[in-house]
Amino acid sequence: MAEPDYLEGDCDELIKPKKLINPVKTSRNHQDLHRELLMNQKRGLAPQNKPELQKVLEKRKRDQVLKAQKEEQEAHKKRSDLEIELMKRQQKLEQLELEQQKNEEEQENTPEFVKMKSNLRRTKQEADGEERTT
Repeated sequence: MAEPDYLEGDCDELIKPKKLINPVKTSRNHQDLHRELLMNQKRGLAPQNKPELQKVLEKRKRDQVLKAQKEEQEAHKKRSDLEIELMKRQQKLEQLELEQQKNEEEQENTPEFVKMKSNLRRTKQEADGEERTT
């Protein structure tokens, strides 16, 4: 950058410009804040601001995840008739399995004399059914 002519000192008649005072830097609050930041930096307590690139990459990643979730939800909403029917059948099978498990647990928990009584009734009914058929 070119040096101005008045810096050479040839002319004593010219008023030389002074550097302007920055009111922000001279304020007491700014000086205290600057001093505190310098001390924190020396101690290693500086605020952990992420670089702009890292912020942008994280935002893109979040956007991609949200987009993928929306696509999955749309895919679930747009099920075909076959998929709906298969889901219904699967639910029916699960209900039947649960009912069978409940029945087995009930049979295991019943006392032995009740089981024997039901066995006797079955054998008696079978015997009566054979006599009628012959």
